[in-house]
Amino acid sequence: MSLHPVSTGAAMHLAGYRALGLDFTYIPFAVTDVEGATRGMRALGIRGLGVSMPYKQAVIPLLDEIDPVAARIGAVNTIVNEDGRLRGYNTDWIGAVRALEEATQLGGARVLLLGAGGAARAVAFGLAERGATVTVANRDLEKARQLAAAVGGTAVPLDAGALSPEHGVLVNATSRGMAEVDPRSPVPEEALREDLLVMDIVYKPMVTELVEAARRRGASAVHGGRMLLHQAAEQFRLYTGHEPPLDAMDEALRAQLG
Repeated sequence: MSLHPVSTGAAMHLAGYRALGLDFTYIPFAVTDVEGATRGMRALGIRGLGVSMPYKQAVIPLLDEIDPVAARIGAVNTIVNEDGRLRGYNTDWIGAVRALEEATQLGGARVLLLGAGGAARAVAFGLAERGATVTVANRDLEKARQLAAAVGGTAVPLDAGALSPEHGVLVNATSRGMAEVDPRSPVPEEALREDLLVMDIVYKPMVTELVEAARRRGASAVHGGRMLLHQAAEQFRLYTGHEPPLDAMDEALRAQLG
């Protein structure tokens, strides 16, 4: 449920249901009454709901149970109905870490995380869950300090000097790079190194200027579509109890994002 429903998630889920022959459907719809929506979920026996901003915090008091990691993050993006009991999960962090783990081991990794908003918070907790050391860089240094303290990391200002040789992984969790916000890379290209792993969680466009710059510098790069895919795949698993068909879901995602 969201204020402005989009079809990207639906395309992935529906492709997954078709691939496995499951009798499920996924319908995006706009919600203004969050409490009414959760009551309707119980009354109609709806199996699952995906939750978008600005409702990821507002929905929490309306649920019966919260997954421990979602509780620490303080945000829920997935609700599962188990015989009338609603349990909240956060699959954003799972999407982020699985996308990164396709390219590297996170245990012991030193990560510079750009941003301290809701998306960055999910990524930070995911990295901490996997044993990475997190440095948070943000324009508002106090917000960076608060997030860093929550995950046992450190905070630095968001400037050209934030990325240092000690960081082996760089994750952009700001809105910088979004075509409709500011398409420029949040990091100067000359600061990127060949031995760096770069992930941009922005997926519109799928290949951002940061990802392009990283590839030009010889660095490994993970585009935001991978995080989006893996968070949806975990939702699929929670809703259906089946292993998600990643290839079919990825194909549908790419068709949506071009």
